[in-house]
Amino acid sequence: MTEAPDGVVKRSVTIAGHRTSVSLEGPFWSALGRIAKARGLSVQALVAEIDGSRGRNNLSSAIRVYVLETVSRSGGG
Repeated sequence: MTEAPDGVVKRSVTIAGHRTSVSLEGPFWSALGRIAKARGLSVQALVAEIDGSRGRNNLSSAIRVYVLETVSRSGGG
């Protein structure tokens, strides 16, 4: 995990057998971890699920949108 001065954290994940890097702000990684735990998934598995439904969108953007929509639906913040 690498954190840039602007708070962006870069992590490597494996999706469909391919290694890739995803850059997200720390609060998004934290929320993604909480969502994954609540769903009984690893962050890796949740990222793979998001990747499978993102269409042509950038993976980092798709994760941010997923987190925001999930938090909004749950009424959390």
